Amino acid sequence: MKERLIQAFTAKFGQAPTVLSRAPGRLEILGNHTDYNEGTVLSVAVDREMTAAAAPVAGKTCRLLDAVTGSERSFEIDKLDRPKRGDWANYIKGLIVEFQKRGKTVPAFNAAIGGTVPMSAGMSSSAALEMAMTLIIRQLAKADDISWQDCARIGQACENNYVGAKTGLLDQFSSLKGKAGQLVYSDFRSLEVQNVPIPAGTAFVVANCMVKHNLTNEYNERREACEDAARTLAGIYPGVKTLRDVSLQQLEAAKERLKPLSYRRALHVVGEITRVADGVAALQRGDIKGFGRLMYESQYSSSHHFENSCKELEHARGHRPRVAWCSRRPSQRRWFWRHHRASGQS
Repeated sequence: MKERLIQAFTAKFGQAPTVLSRAPGRLEILGNHTDYNEGTVLSVAVDREMTAAAAPVAGKTCRLLDAVTGSERSFEIDKLDRPKRGDWANYIKGLIVEFQKRGKTVPAFNAAIGGTVPMSAGMSSSAALEMAMTLIIRQLAKADDISWQDCARIGQACENNYVGAKTGLLDQFSSLKGKAGQLVYSDFRSLEVQNVPIPAGTAFVVANCMVKHNLTNEYNERREACEDAARTLAGIYPGVKTLRDVSLQQLEAAKERLKPLSYRRALHVVGEITRVADGVAALQRGDIKGFGRLMYESQYSSSHHFENSCKELEHARGHRPRVAWCSRRPSQRRWFWRHHRASGQS
């Protein structure tokens, strides 16, 4: 993809790119919808990525090329106050706006993007694009003081404020901190990140159920239900700020005081935070079967409590794989996981 992108950039803009970057997509393993609840997550960077190439230009006009589809966009770098609904260029415009909010001067540029992350398929192609372009813009703006955490926040703010999706930081953290052969453990209260080794001889296989998702509306509805549950629980238990602060026992005791929908959403999130802790412990002792059971429990909760599953995934799950897993965003639900040993057993 790198060479293809350089060729496409040069052919389109009549110059060679001066800056190149790439960022992988991600998959969440355990910790479904816990990031914006200040919880913990186990995720993994995948072997699919978004690649970007760019060069600064004189004037105020930015020109963009999607080297895979041939789609093109252009905009004035000082006229970004109005996003265009549904336009993929919003993911880049929003990043520029966030750099500008931080006092950084972003020059006009030409850029080409391309990648192998499936679109709208639960592997976070949007965050991969954001991080690839954030690294580009950081170099163009000579903003070396922007840390990797701030890069992640810029991507999140782009989605929250410009695109209109109330996402957390999971996608950006996973894309920036993923390493081969390791999961990414993220604590979204402390914003600390650690890498957790995957036991030798273990692999994860993912298959596409071909179900697309509506990120903004359905994601936002679930976040609002979680926040509603947290507000009610804060009135019952002193010190509760988010669902991170609630135990399963406390949640059950307060069930009758919660809206039924908010209770089910909270039950999923609080259970997921517990499963993340149990999952780390299982990996540390090499208990792959135990880890697989936790993934299966996660998918069940996604289906029955958070309702972000689909009939395609449920059909696959009905064939009794070792592990079935559901993606973190409503209506994605296309990624069916199965654990297998390197020997090929399944």
